[in-house]
Amino acid sequence: MYNIFTYEFLLLDLISSLIGIFISIALLQSGIDKVLDRKGNLSWLSDHFSDSILNKNVPLLLLIVTIIELLSGFLLFLGALYNIIISNSDLLILGFLTSSINFIFLFFGQRVAKDYDGAAVIVNYFILNMIGLLCISLSIV
Repeated sequence: MYNIFTYEFLLLDLISSLIGIFISIALLQSGIDKVLDRKGNLSWLSDHFSDSILNKNVPLLLLIVTIIELLSGFLLFLGALYNIIISNSDLLILGFLTSSINFIFLFFGQRVAKDYDGAAVIVNYFILNMIGLLCISLSIV
C-alpha cells in the first residue's frame, strides 16, 4: 500500500524537473547559438531594434541576454537532476528565477521593437516557467 500524498509530492518534483529540463534545452540552445554565431545574431538584432530606444545598446544587451540564458539553462538542467536524484530543489528554483528574468528581458525587448508575435511566444515560456515554480512550491508545503 502506498501513501497518495507521498506519490503526489514525488509527481510534483518530477513535473518541475521535466519543465526545468525542457526550458533548459531552449535556453542552452539559444545561448550557445548566440556564442557561436555572435556576428549573425548581432546583425539581426541590430536590424530588429534599429527603430527602437534600444538600438545603441544592442551589443551590450546581447551579451547580457547570452550570459543569463546560459546561466539559467545550466542551473535548470543541474537543478532538475539534483531534484530528481537527491530531492533538492534549490538550484532548480534559482534556475527558474533567473530564466524568469531572462524571459522578462526578452518580452520587454520584443514589445519595444513592436514584434508582438515574438512577444506572444515568450509568454508561453514564461507561463511554463511559472508552472515549474508553482509545482516546487506545492511540493514543499
